[in-house]
Amino acid sequence: MTKPQNPVQMAVIGAAHGIKGELRVKTFTGDPLALADYGPLYARDGRTFQIVDIRPANNVVVVRFKGISDRNAAEALAGTELFVDRSMLPDGEEDEFYHADLVGLAVRDDTGADIGKVVAVHNFGGGDILDVTLAGRKGVLIPFTQAAVPDVSIKDGFVRIDPAAAGLTDDEDGDEPGRDGFDPKGRPRGPKDAGGNR
Repeated sequence: MTKPQNPVQMAVIGAAHGIKGELRVKTFTGDPLALADYGPLYARDGRTFQIVDIRPANNVVVVRFKGISDRNAAEALAGTELFVDRSMLPDGEEDEFYHADLVGLAVRDDTGADIGKVVAVHNFGGGDILDVTLAGRKGVLIPFTQAAVPDVSIKDGFVRIDPAAAGLTDDEDGDEPGRDGFDPKGRPRGPKDAGGNR
């Protein structure tokens, strides 16, 4: 295989480690050491990287690649993203998805109408979030939870969202305190003698 047709990012090369060509590598695999199990890794430009040795080091792994034997060669690779073809990855459990499989899927509402498209998947530490375009609005973020996204069909090419659970509907009870959701009179205040504006 020369270059992945359906690339999935597995890692990114960081700084050189020592003087013998080893590199610190941040992996995006469940088990960081499993990076060596996927065969050759590829850069965006088609370069191939074969892992000769891998070991854990805090929250990264230290890797020695075939043909990289000194610090200068290692430093030149810093920032290189490493990919495999999607076909090299095992299928997950029923409710497990690769981010690469979700990107590009149509977004349907609870009536089944196409309303947008998944453009990215993010995780800032609190769980996966779908970044979607809806009716021309870019950057609409939807939590990737069972409640907000009850149906995912990779085979049929769509995700179905529940607009209320996804936070896309207005408050329907009509008790909104103000136009922008802020009610200055309803704000908790400290004691009157604590100062500040009243």
